Amino acid sequence: MISPSGMLLLSFNGTTAPGDVLDIIAEHGVAGVSLFRHHNFADTTQIADLVGELRSANRSVAPLLIATDQEAGQMMAIGGRATPFAGNMALGAADDPELTRRVAAAIGSELRSLGVNVDYAPIVDISTNPASSSIGIRSFGDDPSAVARHAAAFVEGLQSVGVAATAKHFPGSGDADSDPHYELPLIPHERERLEAVELVPFRSAIDAGARFVMTSHIALPSLTGSNNLPATLAPEVLGDLLRRRLRFDGAIVSDALDMKAITQGPAQIVDVIAAVRAGVDLLLLTAADDMEARVSAGLDVAVSRRLISESRITDAVHRISSVRTWVDGFEDPDMSIVGSSHHRELAGELAARSITVVRDTGNLLPLRPGDGTVLVVQPEPTDLTPADTSSLETPGLADALRRHYRSIDEMVVPHRPDPATIAAVAERAERAEVAVIGTVVASLEPTQADLVRAVLGTGTPTVTIAMRTPYDLAAYPESGTHLATYSISRPSLDAVADAIFGKAEARGRLPVGITGLYERGHGG
Repeated sequence: MISPSGMLLLSFNGTTAPGDVLDIIAEHGVAGVSLFRHHNFADTTQIADLVGELRSANRSVAPLLIATDQEAGQMMAIGGRATPFAGNMALGAADDPELTRRVAAAIGSELRSLGVNVDYAPIVDISTNPASSSIGIRSFGDDPSAVARHAAAFVEGLQSVGVAATAKHFPGSGDADSDPHYELPLIPHERERLEAVELVPFRSAIDAGARFVMTSHIALPSLTGSNNLPATLAPEVLGDLLRRRLRFDGAIVSDALDMKAITQGPAQIVDVIAAVRAGVDLLLLTAADDMEARVSAGLDVAVSRRLISESRITDAVHRISSVRTWVDGFEDPDMSIVGSSHHRELAGELAARSITVVRDTGNLLPLRPGDGTVLVVQPEPTDLTPADTSSLETPGLADALRRHYRSIDEMVVPHRPDPATIAAVAERAERAEVAVIGTVVASLEPTQADLVRAVLGTGTPTVTIAMRTPYDLAAYPESGTHLATYSISRPSLDAVADAIFGKAEARGRLPVGITGLYERGHGG
């Protein structure tokens, strides 16, 4: 009998591989390992060394799957010298699938040079809910056909360099009303709606050859008849819909099993067994000390008690082995490709082509200040969800603007500015010739909108910038000059500074509509 251990993706805390993890890899024949920015990353050289340790422990003929979440944008599992590409929504704003393909190939090349051969990307969820706390700029946009084009291009780009792509989160969580890290979201849509919207990009990614599809921990009562059953555990979703209707023959990987939408603690093994019975091939374990032993033992008992058939384990491991054989057919490029000048130029191209002038009824652009001060305000970069690495970014808006104008008064404020902070910003704005105010999800954080309105109330000419989702303008529609960057990475901030000062044309168009203001495609 093939061991269920071949269905496991380990994870652990630490920048070097713990001895017990190396022992498990050597003795149990696990499928691979997931690496996470907050748990495993110090710098790019260290990641390459860590992957080397893991590979050396592998006794299987097939290579280990080494996986990570290098989505780009707000989720950069590999930092350091890795090129800081803006993410999916910036690609949607540029709306050039060939650019998406080139960016994905560059991301994949950097991963392969470090020994990483699976990317938990692309996200192909459609951003139909501006209040969604978990998707946002991780989506390409709100139009199913556009998202589908970019999904296929991203898959093709990654896999052209030997990195297995993972279309996620099936069958589509862009309209989720909550975050599965904290609770089980419910998607109320009927099958007809799912076919017309959520499933469209998954079909495209599957047709493009995606090696993996990742499940979503969301409830879909129209498919399962239950408000409490996650899609990850539902044979109606994974077997009937994904396998038979969409004809996906690759490997199905669960989303992380530490999310609160899935049962936690000793009873979790019940959900694990349900997931395998439903059709999950690869279980994404988390860094709990006993998780691998607990899950392995539970699966062994489940097979012995005929809760899971031996053929189900065999089918899953064969699918995983097929991917392991496929990734073995590519050479790892030299690490000099990480952060190379060519890739940084590509990141700059994406940033420049995505910046969107949403409106300039204030006729402030291009900015031509006289001898006065330009006040520049930016929220402190903060992780807004567990699927976020924004807190590791350095505030860079003021520095980007200083490339064009030296008299800059910079204020970095908390993500939730209090009344005293707002008053201090307004006081500084009164003394400035122009104010440039960046916001991050002001549509969900009212105090940021309060800050913008306080500055607008001073009468100082003001440029506002949505530095994450473009929905922010709906929170302060009084702003007459507004741009969207879709990213807080330095290439995007340099690009928006160029656009503000008229050094480059802003060519991006909104990849999502802003309710009551603008439809998708506005801008340019």
